[in-house]
Amino acid sequence: MPTGVHIRDVREQLFGAAERVLLRDGPSALTSRAVTAEAGCAKGVLHRHFADFDAFLAEFVLARADRMDAEAAALRRSAGTGTVTGNLTGALTALFESAAVAIVALVTFRDELRARLRRTWPAGVPVLTEAAEMTARYLAAERDLGRLAADADVDTLAFMLIGAGHMLFADRTGAPPDAGTVRGTVTAVLAGALPPSP
Repeated sequence: MPTGVHIRDVREQLFGAAERVLLRDGPSALTSRAVTAEAGCAKGVLHRHFADFDAFLAEFVLARADRMDAEAAALRRSAGTGTVTGNLTGALTALFESAAVAIVALVTFRDELRARLRRTWPAGVPVLTEAAEMTARYLAAERDLGRLAADADVDTLAFMLIGAGHMLFADRTGAPPDAGTVRGTVTAVLAGALPPSP
């Protein structure tokens, strides 16, 4: 690899490379050499910006969790429009077609990464925890608008939706579920919480 070449926004370039390797080849293939090769830079570039590879991975996972802020805002803005089932079907599909499932596998695969994440993220897996919170906030907004039952337990529903969505998309080797399958799962989870149709 060439050295001495200035790279703009090194961290994001390395994070993007890590995401591509992770999605393409899985967590076992994610090494510092694979990341720097994918990014087109010398291996030393990564080690100049991060204490070690697990420190890099922890920041990568947290950065990807932070990216969900835009998705959360978009889902929240959709409250009161379309249908609750349709909005959640789109949001779950977008979430799990991203690197979310692969990040869960990565966190599960690497003990040291989990230990580092626990220092700043005391419970759960960052991407899934953020997704559950995003979904609960959306469901609460829909409940406030009367499009969900007044006694709907939005936190439990959110966990159920994220868990079911993760299971639907967990097989990286097969084809992802189609929209009808995702919609059917969302409909089943929300069955008791949606008010009856007029």
